[in-house]
Amino acid sequence: MEHEYFSNDSCPPELLQLVSNGDQTAFRQFYALFYKRLYHFALALVKTRESADEIVEDVFVRIWQKKEDLSTIRNVRVYLYTATKNSSLNYLSQKARQSITEPFDHIHVDLNDSAVTPEQILITAEIHQKIQKAVEALPPRCKMIFKLVREDGLRYKEIAEILNISINTIDAQMAIAVKRISASIESEFDFPIRNRKTRPTGPQPDSSATNG
Repeated sequence: MEHEYFSNDSCPPELLQLVSNGDQTAFRQFYALFYKRLYHFALALVKTRESADEIVEDVFVRIWQKKEDLSTIRNVRVYLYTATKNSSLNYLSQKARQSITEPFDHIHVDLNDSAVTPEQILITAEIHQKIQKAVEALPPRCKMIFKLVREDGLRYKEIAEILNISINTIDAQMAIAVKRISASIESEFDFPIRNRKTRPTGPQPDSSATNG
């Protein structure tokens, strides 16, 4: 019987329980839910596709081997990202290489609220190319945090736990990223890029930030 529990932001406890019970169909859905995000996260660290794939596959193998404990994990998303980070850093240590991020970032760009003209539509692709270029120019740490927030949809509190940094540091790095990207885009076009405030964009810290 197929169990449908896909979600962009979280993993339902029912799915975790099925995996914990040894349900292979549930495990395949669990794998599909997280693989791509973890792969890109590992790739940003190790910079080789084959190694990133092997690292994430190994994380899932270990999850399956210890599936009985899965339902007891408080925050599975943080657990998976942390496991992937640790495995990636172990790989880099073994290879005596530094961790350097690779861009896979994007931000939302707002045109004027007035009716969008055909000319504006035509330049949309160019705008996104400029955004990619601006993101690539961000410092590695800033770029990593920007990716986790804007692309992977992680909350500040989760990123702080994964990377062992403070929420204030994340806030500051996101402000730097948005400021630099916006300045770069505004210099290229004759309409403004309206900076959305850093925290309200995407899933951000819960109001009860002191919890777990």
